[in-house]
Amino acid sequence: MYFMVQETNKRRIIFHMDMNCFYASVEMAFNPKLKGKPVAIAGNPEERRGIIVTSSYEARAKGVKTTMPLWQARKLCPNLIVLRPNFERYRTASREIFKMMSEITPYVQPVSIDEGYMDVTDVKHLDSPMKIAENLQKQILEKLDLPCSIGIAPNKFLAKMASDMKKPLGITVLRKREISKMLWPLPVGEMYGVGEKTAEKLNQMDITTIEDLAHKDVYQLKQVLGINGERLKNRANGIDLSPVDPDAVNDFKSIGSSQTLPHDTTNENEINSLMDSLADNIERRLKRKHVAGRTVQIMIRYYDRRTITRSKKLQAFIEDKKDIVEVASELWKKHWNQAPIRLLGITVQDIHDKQDIAQQLDLFTYEKEASKEKLYSTIDMLTDKYGKNPFKQLINQEPDDQPRTSFQKDFLDDFKQ
Repeated sequence: MYFMVQETNKRRIIFHMDMNCFYASVEMAFNPKLKGKPVAIAGNPEERRGIIVTSSYEARAKGVKTTMPLWQARKLCPNLIVLRPNFERYRTASREIFKMMSEITPYVQPVSIDEGYMDVTDVKHLDSPMKIAENLQKQILEKLDLPCSIGIAPNKFLAKMASDMKKPLGITVLRKREISKMLWPLPVGEMYGVGEKTAEKLNQMDITTIEDLAHKDVYQLKQVLGINGERLKNRANGIDLSPVDPDAVNDFKSIGSSQTLPHDTTNENEINSLMDSLADNIERRLKRKHVAGRTVQIMIRYYDRRTITRSKKLQAFIEDKKDIVEVASELWKKHWNQAPIRLLGITVQDIHDKQDIAQQLDLFTYEKEASKEKLYSTIDMLTDKYGKNPFKQLINQEPDDQPRTSFQKDFLDDFKQ
């Protein structure tokens, strides 16, 4: 039995819980015959747009990686078992996991469907933090047959790094006094918060390890990376003051959707249809969250993987599909170079709650919008119940078995409900 006692001026104890090969592990728990075999989760195996969402460790041992095209994965692992994603199955498992975490402490911050932070600083129990972590790991394994790794540290960054150090079923403690031995020798590209492009910039500054970053002059880092340079240097030195915030699940500044086409195309009818579908998805999520945005961005990935993003900031906030499509189409016509594309994405940025937006509506506009609120609510209710909008034509529907960029964010919405 755990209970909370609020104390101040105490060193924090933070857990980062990370499920191991989550989607694949859920499928193996559902069908134990898959255990010990190379398993991959991917959408639409018959088409090129099918990419690896996740894979088992047996598949990874053969070189199969997340985001790898299916044809390439099958070439590396001919006996690969490919399954379509079952999102509802993953949501159900995730809810149970976060419920177990919340029974230990109310300070739980989901990061995605398969990972989250816990602040157990004020949990009073006879067990040590290590024992609490062992019990949680054991409970998830015994009740759900799912493996996880847990990092234990005095802050979120170090806990995140620690959870990656021992997989599967690892528990790693990373104290500040141990960072020179456990953290600094790692390549800077393996540091949480350092993407491929940032790693390239750091390498050009002769920063190849996390230790190099920890000792680099902060002014030089800010010259190249801006304020993020100082943030990364602090993290490399084990400094991260960000709290475990259960309400952070509600913090978002953009809503977007993207999709890879089944073939490279210059067909404008095909592109317009996809743009319409993406905007439809964005509109539903904007209305579900009762928000609007005033910047629209498009992402175009060409046949050679060259990717561009272009955006436009608007005078007024928008939430309707027709407005999103109008701005996205304008950006598309202005910036598309006529070369074949393989992926298109639309994002509405600069998001604000509608209650916080001072709208200057005339009476006609107000009545028009107010009259549609009941319709929107009914459609959203039916969509949530049946998994699709019953009033949309099938041609505009995205198949339920396709991994979507919005899935992780939609899960975070559900978590707070």
